[in-house]
Amino acid sequence: MNRAISLLALPFLVVVAVLVVSALYIVDVREKALVLRFGEVVEVREEPGLGIKVPFLDNVVKYDARILGLPTPPMEVTPLDDRRLVVDAFARWQITDVVQFRRAVGAGGIEFAQRRLEPIVTNAIRQVLGSVPSTTVLSDDRTPLMNRIRDLSRDDARDLGIRVIDVRLTRTDLPEQNLTATYARMRAEREREAADEIARGGEAAQRVRAAADRTVVELTSEARKRAEVVRGEADARRNAIYADAFGRDPEFFAFTRSMTSYERALRGENSSLVIQPQGEFFDYLRDAGSDRANPVPAPAPAAEPDAEAEAGAQGAIQPGEAVAPTETNREGEPLGAGAGVTLTPLPESLAAPPQEEPVVPPAPLPAD
Repeated sequence: MNRAISLLALPFLVVVAVLVVSALYIVDVREKALVLRFGEVVEVREEPGLGIKVPFLDNVVKYDARILGLPTPPMEVTPLDDRRLVVDAFARWQITDVVQFRRAVGAGGIEFAQRRLEPIVTNAIRQVLGSVPSTTVLSDDRTPLMNRIRDLSRDDARDLGIRVIDVRLTRTDLPEQNLTATYARMRAEREREAADEIARGGEAAQRVRAAADRTVVELTSEARKRAEVVRGEADARRNAIYADAFGRDPEFFAFTRSMTSYERALRGENSSLVIQPQGEFFDYLRDAGSDRANPVPAPAPAAEPDAEAEAGAQGAIQPGEAVAPTETNREGEPLGAGAGVTLTPLPESLAAPPQEEPVVPPAPLPAD
């Protein structure tokens, strides 16, 4: 008897267990659930936990409650300046009203909702980007544009029971057919800028080179002028010294000039000379002319000065002391003053000594 009861109770327990299992459902923390009875919503479960439904009558539909992503395919947009651009975008959205979402998408679920949301985001992108120039779209700060796209998409997607959280522009490029022309134009602009920079650099280098050449010419001319002035004044001083030295003894001057003429004329490489030996050219070969010389008498040795004479002669020129030259140029200035050059003082031995008065012999007395 007990065995029969046990055999009958076992199927009952199985049926009860199946009914209990069919009446229970679990809602995850990442999900939102709808309890449908004959296609109508009878309960909304947005809190996680264990729920109870009518077995075999109620159906539980679960949707992802997390933030979902929607990448849009590349699209061509025409900004305000009629410059076509290829734009990619990425939208973030979330289900906010499960009942309205179910009514909007039906049994299509998340996939069908993304297919309906995609044209909404695409139209918002075209509308917003078509109202601004391409420079604004290609700029670094595109946050205001993306916020406008988000707000417009959010308003249009509210009927789907979802909320568009954010829209981001991931890529904004020119179409492939325009890239070559754009790159060529950019390359031409860069080459033009490079040519301008090279031209400006060449111009600056030419100015520097011209200024340097002018400075070299000016410095060379000034140095040559000063050298010529110094050379001319030195030649004048040399000639004055020669004239003074040769003027002291004309016979010595004639002798020196003849010796120089002999040195220059009597050389092996010169042409042959046919001259009589008795000519004036060979006078100093026959006679040195010492009897006609008039040498300057040597100065007498100075006596030992006493203390008072030495004190009084401090301002006088001492023997062997250098004597400043007294030669001047045409303007009466010391030689070398015009060129900023100070001439080296001459030793006293080269200074012009005082000329002695010639001694005239007395006339002979007349004979008686």
